[in-house]
Amino acid sequence: MRWFLFDRFTEFVSGQHAVTVRSISLSEEAIDEYVPGYPTYPSSLIVEGMAQTGGILCTQISDFEDRLVLAKIMKLEMFAEAIPGDLLTLRADISTFNADGAVVKGVVRRGDFILSKMELMFAILNDEKFQDVKLFEPAGLCRSLRVWKLFEVGVNPDGSPIKIPEFMLKAERSELSVS
Repeated sequence: MRWFLFDRFTEFVSGQHAVTVRSISLSEEAIDEYVPGYPTYPSSLIVEGMAQTGGILCTQISDFEDRLVLAKIMKLEMFAEAIPGDLLTLRADISTFNADGAVVKGVVRRGDFILSKMELMFAILNDEKFQDVKLFEPAGLCRSLRVWKLFEVGVNPDGSPIKIPEFMLKAERSELSVS
């Protein structure tokens, strides 16, 4: 099973920041199994949700061509637990970006309350030994980005809409012609 740890984008400015939301539900397996008898959402999944938000923000800069991985949690502060019924807002801001990777600062809120602050380091794996490594299937990623409403809310810094990369559209067309 592949876990997606946010539900949709509400804001996205290419190369700057992204905001996602996550609705915590009592029906999630992770809540049942984390602390039996005490329904709470694992802090590690909050961090992973931010890593997914920040990772998409960073890879969109290269039209999703870069192979980007979470390299390090540089700083993490947790101020409270998330519980079923909570609606979390995750905001990722790029503080540093270069050919080797990026640093993203993240804040997770429950309403006006800050639940967590973190700083995540991502590495870009574009050297020769990773040339043939595929981290995602283009048509599948495109479908996920559509479900998350990235192309509906995403804009470039000048306000123009973010376009779907041509290689993803080509992969979708190819999938349709095979079916």
